[in-house]
Amino acid sequence: MTRSRESRKTLLDNLANPVAAPDSPRTSMIPNNLALRAARDAVDAHQVWELDPADIVDDRLADRMDASDIADLQASIESNGQTVPILVRRDPEKAGRYRLIYGRRRLEAVRASESVGTVLALVANLDDGDALQAQVTENTARRDLSFMERAMFAHELVHGCHGNRSEVATLLNMPRTTLSTAITIAETVGPDLAREIGPALGIGRPRWETLAGCIAAGTVSVAELLDIAGAAKRKANAEGSDDVSMKAFEAVARHAATASQSRAARPLPRTLKLDGVPAGHVRTTPKGVRIDIEGGESGFARWIEAEADSILKDLHERWKTRSEV
Repeated sequence: MTRSRESRKTLLDNLANPVAAPDSPRTSMIPNNLALRAARDAVDAHQVWELDPADIVDDRLADRMDASDIADLQASIESNGQTVPILVRRDPEKAGRYRLIYGRRRLEAVRASESVGTVLALVANLDDGDALQAQVTENTARRDLSFMERAMFAHELVHGCHGNRSEVATLLNMPRTTLSTAITIAETVGPDLAREIGPALGIGRPRWETLAGCIAAGTVSVAELLDIAGAAKRKANAEGSDDVSMKAFEAVARHAATASQSRAARPLPRTLKLDGVPAGHVRTTPKGVRIDIEGGESGFARWIEAEADSILKDLHERWKTRSEV
């Protein structure tokens, strides 16, 4: 069913106006851009519908890493009502069902509420491509997405067959070099570690890029960073911190930096030569001294392996003799 004409007009004005009232914390849900204006213009007779949240499916690309940020919004909707509708389109495959275009937090807040049974929605006539364009445009218009959330979203667009890097860069309205850097960082950090850390609002590209550099250099593994992030989040939650994701990133960044400094302080491997020809390397590691003989299948290398005990014993005896002089 629909709300009154006056209510519909107020809600649509809220959507269309580019600036909220000075005393209102809410900003426009449809900025002054072509994609979202096209989505607004495709709405069925500009009617605001009250839909059952169970009839709406969210099968879009994920653009947020933290799905638990709805408590305050839920309380606001329960106290003051839903002031801005979500945008959906009819499911082309299932009658009476809808697909979300944007408004996930409002939808989830209503779903979580025991006192609000329906969600206010505008129903637009959009195909898959137009719906994606509307989501992308609404995504880039927001200011509360972190660098990593945007980077992961760009990565999903490219690897989800929504276009090549040039096309996705155009879609996201960003330089191709910026897009490529973001995707490279997202790929290096990986989805598991990125989601374990969380959005980390306030952490920009330079610090994520430094972390990715440590991972790419092999100075630290994703597996150990996952453990570091998990431990930091558990501690932050136990302490009641409001910045759990930031705490996780800081812990991971410190560990990666320490590992990189430790590696940088180690001496470089020394080349071993036989008859003036390089035959291997010797290096000092945190666990001891390592000797690598080139040509593992050669007769000499196999002989070294077979005689390792006696060679080591001979070297040890020579060391003791030298120490006694």
